[in-house]
Amino acid sequence: MRSDGRATDQLRSVNMEIGFSDTSPGSVLIEMGRTKVLCTASIEDRVPPFLIGKNTGWLTAEYSMLPGSSNRRVAREGATGKVNSRTREIQRLIGRSLRAAVDLDKLGERTIYLDCDVLQADGGTRTASITGAFVALKVAVESLVENGVISTDPIVLPVAAVSVGVVDDNVLLDLCYEEDVRAATDMNVAMDNAGGFIEIQGTGEARSFSRKETEEMLDVASKGIEQLLKAQTQFLNM
Repeated sequence: MRSDGRATDQLRSVNMEIGFSDTSPGSVLIEMGRTKVLCTASIEDRVPPFLIGKNTGWLTAEYSMLPGSSNRRVAREGATGKVNSRTREIQRLIGRSLRAAVDLDKLGERTIYLDCDVLQADGGTRTASITGAFVALKVAVESLVENGVISTDPIVLPVAAVSVGVVDDNVLLDLCYEEDVRAATDMNVAMDNAGGFIEIQGTGEARSFSRKETEEMLDVASKGIEQLLKAQTQFLNM
């Protein structure tokens, strides 16, 4: 029995409050159980130097945990002037995952910034960030189309992500913090709604993991992501 009573292949409760911030073209507060992440999408009419004159756009992501997001205060990285390696890794993961969702050529010379700020952390913050950031992205690009800034929706395929792991020799979907710290294997999976994998990050924390366990984790993650993709559509259409 899991600490919160879920089945091994069951997601935590999912909620998305679209338009949580009215100062960004796209925003959503995503809740996965006790994990809460505010995702916002901002747009600038410029691109990085390496893309100037190429008539294509760019998408990048930033991620942070607010000081009060954990039981133990998280130090602000801005106070040190340094982005730690974990944060940098997560930012790149979010950026790669969401770039797979967009035809950047249809953006023109514009950059979309996806900012994911963890308000409350209870495991799965990076995967919740990807799932929520796609919704914020979708809302933002819809505003570009509706306002005639671009003529075609640049979204190629919806994207979502989830964590999965092996805890006490059981494959569990969508790990909360208490499960994550005990996991022998920890994996983060990002997929599109065509069933394609965008990113698979798997780590043997306490031991190596077998091919059989890998396949089982990917099967369970795929089913969870299918549910998250449906949730995205449901909340976007509300």
